[in-house]
Amino acid sequence: MNQREQSLADTRGRIMQHARRQIWVTFQKEGIHKYPAAATNPALATGDEYDVSFLATAHRHIFHFRVWIDVFHNDRDIEFIQFKRWLENLYRDSTLSLDYKSCEMMADDLYDQIAERYPDRAIWIDVSEDGENGASIQYNLTQPAQSIKL
Repeated sequence: MNQREQSLADTRGRIMQHARRQIWVTFQKEGIHKYPAAATNPALATGDEYDVSFLATAHRHIFHFRVWIDVFHNDRDIEFIQFKRWLENLYRDSTLSLDYKSCEMMADDLYDQIAERYPDRAIWIDVSEDGENGASIQYNLTQPAQSIKL
């Protein structure tokens, strides 16, 4: 191997050593929710084609979840089938509830449980209604930008 090839191999090795590693799992749960403000908020109950006042009535969805979590090595730091089953059981055991919450609220509730069990890891969560519309929240470990004091 010549010097250039060795240099490229060393670079690849450093990149692999410092790569960000995450696993992800998906699961689905049936839930009922509603948005009570939709019936009275004039921005939502518009009376025209943009009217979403019907959201104030309880309605069913299949909520789709995709959860990413940092792992620190390649050999099943978190075994993803076990992780997925644990997440599903949080709802089965009523530790968490879907009903009457927004997708963002569901993500925050789920994050709190995951971060308690797996501290000091970045976690990203997507929650959607019927796989169609939803929310994505990235819970990163870095602090938000600080304002500069003059």
